[in-house]
Amino acid sequence: QVQLVESGGDLVQVGGSLRLSCTASGSFFEIRSMGWYRQAPGKQRELVASITSGGSTYYADSVKGRFTISRDNAKNTVSLQMNSLKPEDTAVYYCNGELRTWVRFDAYWGQGTQVTVSS
Repeated sequence: QVQLVESGGDLVQVGGSLRLSCTASGSFFEIRSMGWYRQAPGKQRELVASITSGGSTYYADSVKGRFTISRDNAKNTVSLQMNSLKPEDTAVYYCNGELRTWVRFDAYWGQGTQVTVSS
């Protein structure tokens, strides 16, 4: 059984920083892309950042220049460094990964971690 476990969510003041981490565990052969989504109250879940196994990255326009996604393939971990946080960054952040457990890739999700930015 595959699990993605997140950590690092917290309450932080405007302009502060947080680092989220997510580790994949269980039985799988390969991880393709990994990423972070977020969902604020009353809004749809949105992609924040993603990174491929080769290191190519994507960022939503709203976080470019403030957030950095990184990945440790040996540890099956993806991290999101969030700087210059704004109140609009407040959301539940979810880790997502495309993992191959046998012959195909499937998407897996973490349970979510709350990030609250207070003004």
